[in-house]
Amino acid sequence: MVMRSSPMPRMSRRGRVTIGVLVAVFVLFTLLGWGVQAWTDWLWFSEVRYTEVFTGVLTTRLLLFLTVGLGMAAVIGGNLWLAHRLRPKLRPHSLEQATLERYRMLLSPRLGTWIAVVAGVIGLFAGLSAQSRWNQWLLFRNGGNFGVKDPEFGVDVGFYVFQLPFWRYLLGVGFTAVVLSLLGALAVHYVFGGVRLQGVGDRMTNAARAHLSTLVAVFVLLKAVAYVLDRRAMLLEYNEGAKLYGAGYADVNALLPAKEILAYISIVVAIAIIVFSNAVMRNLVWPGIALALLGVSAVAIGGIYPWAVQTFEVKPSARDKEAPYIARSIEATRSAFGLKDTKTQGYAASNLVPPASLATDTSVVPNLRLLDPQLVSETYTQLQQVRGFYDFGPKLDIDRYAVDGKTSDYVVGVREINYDELSQNNWINKHTVYTHGYGLVGAPANQVCGNGVPYFVSGSLGDEAKEAAGCTSPTDQIPTEQPRIYYGERMGPDDYAIVGQTGDRNVEFDRPTSTGGEQYYTYTGEGGVKIGSFTRRLLYAIKEQESNFLLSESVNDKSKLLYVRNPRDRVEKVAPFLTLDGDPYPAVVKGRVQWIIDGYTTAATYPYAERVNLQQETTDELTNRGTFQLARENVNYMRNSVKATVDAYDGTVRLYEFDDSDPVLKAWNKAFGGDLLLPKADIPAELTEHFRYPADMFKVQRNLLTKFHVTDPGDFYSGQDFWQVPNVPDAPDSGQKQPPYYLFTEFPGQQDPRFQLTSAVTPNGRQNLAALISGSYVDGQPTLEVWELPDQTRVGGPVQVHQQMTNIGDIRQQLNLLSSNQAQVQYGNLLSLPFGNGMLYVEPVYVKSNNQTAFPLLQRVLVSYGDGGSYAVLAKNLSDGIKQLVEQGKGAPQGGTPPPTGGNPPPTNTEAPPLTGELAAAADRVEQAITEVKAAQTSGDFERYGQALKTLDEAMTAFQQAQQAAGRPAGGSPSASPSASPAPSPNG
Repeated sequence: MVMRSSPMPRMSRRGRVTIGVLVAVFVLFTLLGWGVQAWTDWLWFSEVRYTEVFTGVLTTRLLLFLTVGLGMAAVIGGNLWLAHRLRPKLRPHSLEQATLERYRMLLSPRLGTWIAVVAGVIGLFAGLSAQSRWNQWLLFRNGGNFGVKDPEFGVDVGFYVFQLPFWRYLLGVGFTAVVLSLLGALAVHYVFGGVRLQGVGDRMTNAARAHLSTLVAVFVLLKAVAYVLDRRAMLLEYNEGAKLYGAGYADVNALLPAKEILAYISIVVAIAIIVFSNAVMRNLVWPGIALALLGVSAVAIGGIYPWAVQTFEVKPSARDKEAPYIARSIEATRSAFGLKDTKTQGYAASNLVPPASLATDTSVVPNLRLLDPQLVSETYTQLQQVRGFYDFGPKLDIDRYAVDGKTSDYVVGVREINYDELSQNNWINKHTVYTHGYGLVGAPANQVCGNGVPYFVSGSLGDEAKEAAGCTSPTDQIPTEQPRIYYGERMGPDDYAIVGQTGDRNVEFDRPTSTGGEQYYTYTGEGGVKIGSFTRRLLYAIKEQESNFLLSESVNDKSKLLYVRNPRDRVEKVAPFLTLDGDPYPAVVKGRVQWIIDGYTTAATYPYAERVNLQQETTDELTNRGTFQLARENVNYMRNSVKATVDAYDGTVRLYEFDDSDPVLKAWNKAFGGDLLLPKADIPAELTEHFRYPADMFKVQRNLLTKFHVTDPGDFYSGQDFWQVPNVPDAPDSGQKQPPYYLFTEFPGQQDPRFQLTSAVTPNGRQNLAALISGSYVDGQPTLEVWELPDQTRVGGPVQVHQQMTNIGDIRQQLNLLSSNQAQVQYGNLLSLPFGNGMLYVEPVYVKSNNQTAFPLLQRVLVSYGDGGSYAVLAKNLSDGIKQLVEQGKGAPQGGTPPPTGGNPPPTNTEAPPLTGELAAAADRVEQAITEVKAAQTSGDFERYGQALKTLDEAMTAFQQAQQAAGRPAGGSPSASPSASPAPSPNG
């Protein structure tokens, strides 16, 4: 006699109550957190007037969560219920069934509850996964056509960008639902006797067999659908043979037909499973054979056959076989990344001798930028900081302004609060007193003062000493009506501000006054969320986990809360569908400081286009040094479709449609009601004047052009004409790429100077110059231009030119004099400029003392022409450098070969004879002058430092004259002062 197993012991009442309370508390706090976050988000979106984004995203997420979650739960629960409903009434006696009886006794009384719990948990996870696909669904629903058809099927690209991703997701949901249903149904059939492993008779009842075989057939039918979608998705896969994306020869001629055949086979197998399992054989032998044949077919037809075609037909003549498909990839990539209209022209650069026209040029030389935004940020902070808690960040920005009718580029930065530097960094000070920065500080990029510091023309807070020294303009040349900075790059997620006061008392620190006092202020802008009521204060006390919202007297009936104050974060929250450029920049527009952020629309499913990783492609020396690093997003379509602005005072966000032909942007605008973006025609002319070619977009396009400037498939396959982006010239072993640089200049073929982002590239694996690439706006339209040099040019690339210039004997000697154990030489942007059918190179040289409060000072300018080493000087300023270059070039035939010994360093194994007489005395005076320069620089006394530089200049001049009198080679430029006229001078 078989003993009946006793049911599992039941939990005590106290245990059930305890668990219930814990679950209730967890759910309560979870819902409270979600509720607080949703409510505060609604208030924030109401402040910036973009509630359609909040409601659109939230509604879409909820609908996807409910639809997919309930659908998944219904499918799983329905199959579990059906499996129980189809259980056999009588089960043969066996040890197996006796063992299962205790589980049946546990499940049967509350079977509906168990099914609901299992289905609900699975549905919950499915819904959570689905709600994250809100962007795919919105594009699926609102996407249109691109007007471009793929080269294989003739299907509009819009299907791949808007439709295919969501179809593939739905297919994945279907597979998951069927597999889980199959496993769950099999388990229920087993527990309730429909499937048996022991005993006499059939191992499966007819009902269980029909149920399970139907699920298997549905799975196979979904596989048929997957084969159909795979045929389209093949145009997105990597082609190993051509080293490009998109279907290649073997894919098109072997794998595509194989996928179609396998789709038909899957349909036949699905029918065979149902028929043979339930109508003919009534067993699983033939269905099993059918599934096995499907597996064998997938391996043979979908794997072995394409491999054989690739190995025996394509590889022996890959260049010819893959040529049509390489052409497809080139065409698609150039179209997807906006490279199709790139203007390419040859530039011989055959002139290696400095032309006399350099000295009289009015379009290129006067606009050459000497200030490096990365290096002079320390200078701005030290000279324009005024208070220790102000900061300009690790990198400044380049923009252009028209002053006195002349347009030039300026290095600009905003004076922001660095909360880490507050002497009393308590809650009151951080959030209610020190609420904002003050002023946009700008300096012309092509001039410096006599002691090597920028000539400030705006944003100064009245430092009379600097004005007397001639380093500050007496009037603001870039005037702002509202200079206060409540929203800036230095503000983090926790740097919220509480503004607004009752009565006449101002409590916000505004700015220091010229008399040494302090001025206070009360915010009057439209920005901020009102938190005057007790409910609002309680709400934000919970959100920020800060009791001072309720207890502090600084929060009153007039209070407003400013948060999400970083301009990039602000735009990202308003437009979550955009990829934002990593370098926002400030501009004065109609008297107000506006942050300008470039927004990109991207896609990852453009057929045949090259796929790139945005983080990898945009990382260079400046990444995370004043710029934001982009996410690791793989894309194969990119457009600079939006120009966004954030008002630095009131936080107003505006999204301007910049690329009005972009189908992806049109889809997003439609998804959020059609009025999310301001039309391109509504962009103010004053704002358009400050638009610049976006840096991250340019980096991606430049990197792609290193390969995709080659449009002939055969040449592309050989890869002999590929280029590469050079490393940082003064640190090539660091592995960091040289950043592109903004210039206001005129290149060959351009009618007037324009503000453009430029970069030099070198041949792959070599150091000579291959081409110059420039991005600019012409009549409001983005324009890419390439100046390509001959293959075997003698002209050096950035790394090669820097090494050649700095290794010339007399230049190296002067650089060694500028550096010592107490100072270091720092190199600014190496600019590569086409001029006079040759190449002009300019590299500013800064010196920074090792003193903790020291900052870089522009001391020299390296100027070179031709191949980088034959004609090169280290001058005290650009004007002198140009004059010396022209003098070096006199007597040599224009375009001819430079003197064989000109500028070459002396042999390293030659020892210089000892210095004697007047020469030794002159050298001693130079050493004494250098010592005084270092001491003056350390002291921070500008007057003493200027006098020391003058003395050093005189001492080096005397040393050079003594060299000439002694019959020794003289240095090229003995002056140590980078001085320029304190008044505005283009060549400073």
